[in-house]
Amino acid sequence: MAKKPFASVAARMDKLYEFDREPVSPDKLQSGARFAGLFAGEHVAATEFVIGAFFVLHGVTANDLLLGLAAGNLLAVLSWTFVCAPIAVRTRLTLYWYLRRIAGPGGTWIYNIANAVLYCILAGAMISVSATAVGLGFGLKVPSLDAVLPASAGWVILVSFIGALFTAMAILGFEKLSRFAQVCSPWILLIFVAGAIAMLSRLGVEKNLANIWEVATTRVWNGLPAPGQEKFGLWHVLFFAWFCNLAMHISLSDMAIFRYARKWTYGLYSAFGMYPGHMLAWLCSGIMVAAVGREMNPGLMAFEAAGLAGVAGVLFAGWTTANPTLYRAGLALQTLTPNWPRWKVTLTAGVITTVLSCFPVFFVRLLDYVAIYGLVLMPMGAVVFAEHWLFPVFRIEQYRTEKEGRVFNWRALGVWAGTLGICALLPLHLYFRWLPGYFIALISYVALSAARRKRHA
Repeated sequence: MAKKPFASVAARMDKLYEFDREPVSPDKLQSGARFAGLFAGEHVAATEFVIGAFFVLHGVTANDLLLGLAAGNLLAVLSWTFVCAPIAVRTRLTLYWYLRRIAGPGGTWIYNIANAVLYCILAGAMISVSATAVGLGFGLKVPSLDAVLPASAGWVILVSFIGALFTAMAILGFEKLSRFAQVCSPWILLIFVAGAIAMLSRLGVEKNLANIWEVATTRVWNGLPAPGQEKFGLWHVLFFAWFCNLAMHISLSDMAIFRYARKWTYGLYSAFGMYPGHMLAWLCSGIMVAAVGREMNPGLMAFEAAGLAGVAGVLFAGWTTANPTLYRAGLALQTLTPNWPRWKVTLTAGVITTVLSCFPVFFVRLLDYVAIYGLVLMPMGAVVFAEHWLFPVFRIEQYRTEKEGRVFNWRALGVWAGTLGICALLPLHLYFRWLPGYFIALISYVALSAARRKRHA
């Protein structure tokens, strides 16, 4: 008798079908407003408190920041619109099941493990940021910039509780995620803007804002990095704004989202996340961290600026971002557990994420982690792009791995490993390596496939 309540709950959750292994049906396609809300909710996020603050700590000047963010975010929007969304709309599949046709079940299995783990780490960083806000009420100390391991049992308990809340929402699926984001995102953005405005007077800005540019260039983005932090310039900002979501657009993970789009032009709705979130929110975060003496503490920044509303803003900003990240991780793991319903897979991803969120290293070194996880997934995005668009142009047969029933596409795996090896050796800053790496992967995969065709001919 005791098992019946749980069995009833499990049966209801099994009905949360998300077209995990087949194309989305036309009656389930979503409106553009849903995508605008989802992008705004995901990218006006708790991590914006960290990223915007780090630009200040890395000594970016005001001119470099504004120009770099404007151009970099435009390139990100165009990447979603012209790279990711068209493939998603044509196939109506997640990347994880479309890749199966190209890389084979074995290759997809390897890729999806890497993908899911990387997404779990990213969602864990968002949980950690939210914990810095909630932890203020319990007197928990925020991890230092060189922290790796959790400093206290209280930190572990808090992030575990928050992780459970975030996982519950991710289990509900795409429609519930988009509705939740639509409700939260305008309020979260308001917290960023109101918090920055409230901090202007602390920085010495006059009521008529006459000296706001002077304060911005001398007290906020003054070109002076904090001790131990690398100096960043225009190109660092531009490339970071472009590639911080590299896994989603160039690497095609957001096929999971855009398979619900009516048209490929819905990729332009990503601008609702890039400019309010990855531009305005980063600017506001920079103002707030400067006003608290350049101390990297998102919870403290928000509390000093907006009180309890700021604390709630950090919590919900983490929630709206971790939700779709966990959702993607669950879909990636779905191919590894074909007999499990999606909710069980997402629950597994949530548990992994919650464990990882206990380790502050992923939060305090977020900028480098974002660069690495995008770089790791990038070559396989190039492989999919090449097989989908370039193979017909060069008259190379598509989906041979699937047609021949092979478990692995060794050319795809070789290009993935080889590209990462070359990128590791490139004498470039970490932020700049992905772009030449993408063209190396693209050209290599087409060339190897064309050579194979000639041998068989």
